[in-house]
Amino acid sequence: MLRYLAFGLYGLTATLATPADAVDPGLLTGDMAKMQLDAPWRPEVQTFAREDSTRGRLSDYAGEVVVLNFWATWCAPCRAEMPSLQALQNELGDDGLQVVTVAFGRHNPMQMKKFWTEAGITSLPLHLDAGTELARALGVKGLPHTLILNRAGEVVAQLPGEADWAAPETLAVMREFLAE
Repeated sequence: MLRYLAFGLYGLTATLATPADAVDPGLLTGDMAKMQLDAPWRPEVQTFAREDSTRGRLSDYAGEVVVLNFWATWCAPCRAEMPSLQALQNELGDDGLQVVTVAFGRHNPMQMKKFWTEAGITSLPLHLDAGTELARALGVKGLPHTLILNRAGEVVAQLPGEADWAAPETLAVMREFLAE
């Protein structure tokens, strides 16, 4: 009897702890096939530097689905995907999605702004994680690396590597996260 009870509780815990209901795995096609769905978890480190040198927190985006992208000016795949992140923000920003970009490591702010201008980035933030504390807390091992946070501020998915964030399959996945 206890074995069945333990199995039942484990199954209930697993059901409550995974984002399986948030995204239909059948939608994970194209670049989204690389997306890893995670059991919701809250990072211990949540701070980064804003463009004006004040400290920001992931909790500043509470209530929104966050597409948290780590990038660098020297990273060619990061540079290639940035316009599609801007397009994602343009498409779904009014629906409660916020693309939050964080430059990984030390960067010259003038170089960051120059890249934004060259890439046509108009509304994405220029945040910085100079000491890489946030990236390390989130398990970022390479660039680009994007994490999805639900409206409660929990990491529910991540995608290592470059993606087309404006592709139809990506928009379908992001709409699923917005609907949860």
